Amino acid sequence: MAEASHGVGGLTYDKSKRSWPNELNIFIALIIIIVIFEILGQVLPYMNGQSFLFDTQDRFNSIFNEARLRIIILQVAIIGIISLGVTQVIISGGIDLSSGPLVGAAAMIVMSFAQTELVNGNPNPKAVFGDWAFDLPVIIPVIVGLCFGAFIGAINGSLIAFTRIPPFIATLGMFLICRGIAQWWTKGQPVSFPTESFAWLGSGMMPVVWFILLAVLCHIALRYTVYGKHTYAIGSNEDAARMSGINVKRHKVLVYMIASMLAAFAAIILSSKNLTAQTGMGQFYELFAIAMAVIGGVSLTGGRGSIIGTVLGAMVFGAIQSGFTYIKLDAFYQLMAMGTIIISAVVLDQWRQQRAASAA
Repeated sequence: MAEASHGVGGLTYDKSKRSWPNELNIFIALIIIIVIFEILGQVLPYMNGQSFLFDTQDRFNSIFNEARLRIIILQVAIIGIISLGVTQVIISGGIDLSSGPLVGAAAMIVMSFAQTELVNGNPNPKAVFGDWAFDLPVIIPVIVGLCFGAFIGAINGSLIAFTRIPPFIATLGMFLICRGIAQWWTKGQPVSFPTESFAWLGSGMMPVVWFILLAVLCHIALRYTVYGKHTYAIGSNEDAARMSGINVKRHKVLVYMIASMLAAFAAIILSSKNLTAQTGMGQFYELFAIAMAVIGGVSLTGGRGSIIGTVLGAMVFGAIQSGFTYIKLDAFYQLMAMGTIIISAVVLDQWRQQRAASAA
């Protein structure tokens, strides 16, 4: 049977060269990881035949271990919000190392505007400001946090776009600045006791709800809007994007502002969930967010990747973290293993690009 012809010039469609969506590969990897941990639970002597995801002790109303599923989803939701912004930065050809310390700084600032006046009938012992800052409407600390994130992102983007400082250096400098802001804001003291309305933002499964909603919005923005088309174009070939009429400098500033606002929102949810803000919050979050994006198929050279892939990458990351805890792997081994996985994901990405280039 002759191959079907499409287009002009006698070009034909070769079915043998069809490729699966990259997101499907990541989903298959997620299933394989879960199966591996299930097998380890059966073969390791000290595990006593425990199951990774299934309820073998009739503790829940379903066949799944609902507690572990909730833990996996919750532990990736907040960093996942950061990874949505990091994904857009990397697709545009940049990198953002400031998102982790930004979480710590934003959490300290936000919580100081979200405090309640009385704690068990007594004045708030962790008060930062005076009476005017107590029991403010929840929208106030949220706006303050988002504005702080937008300000940091605007500085990052402007440095990169207008001074042509490498993104690695610009955001590394902001990494230190934000960590310093977090420690300076209250001289290292934690800020606690938020209002009930602020605490609701991160209660229960709300972090997962926020993550899903923001993932949908970011997916629509990247896939179906001019903003997304320009982001991919700049990441693929910045010079060509500039020649085609795209305002590259302005767009870069916008991308970094959105990424930093997402990191600030993650700080809002994290401080709300923990009912406190501490200077050390967000440690390693920037690396974990980049790892989620890379595992999800986002190319570190820019121009390729998707929000769906990043969400799946976050689930893979969460499954691996939870699986290591499930098999009782020591924390230092977990860090070494996660570092190995990140390096492996980058090597795999480079191999995929070389293969695609040789096939073209």
